[in-house]
Amino acid sequence: MAAEFFQFEADFVDSLRCIPMQVRYKLDTSGIKLKLSDWNHMTQLERQHLVELPCTTESEIRAYRSYIQELILKRNGTPVAELPIESHPAWLDTNTVPTNVNEKAQEIGVNITVADWSNLNTLQRFALIKLSRSGHENQNFLPALREFNLL
Repeated sequence: MAAEFFQFEADFVDSLRCIPMQVRYKLDTSGIKLKLSDWNHMTQLERQHLVELPCTTESEIRAYRSYIQELILKRNGTPVAELPIESHPAWLDTNTVPTNVNEKAQEIGVNITVADWSNLNTLQRFALIKLSRSGHENQNFLPALREFNLL
């Protein structure tokens, strides 16, 4: 997956002060829970490396996971938190719009059909899932819907 930034991330992409969606996708794919404080302890070059490192095949996923584990241990002296890796993540299911995405969209009067959902790419579906979670700062959900032509 080539480095892809969304327009709704534009205010922090240059500095990489926040974790971009493509890195969050790779973290979920590799089973790593990275806190913003961990991200902020990294150098700009290390952050950029996490953006650019591939994380698609099994060997790439293992390498990505190892790299972050070593990096956080080196930076913080503590192991990085790990997450279970979903065997069938919702963002790969093009036939079902997740309930939380549907509910969040309906709050603002938008109906996302299965056809709409299946026309999105994997990273777009991942972003909408992340942006619609309860307890998440959802300010980018509406801009994401606009950017993905769902409004």
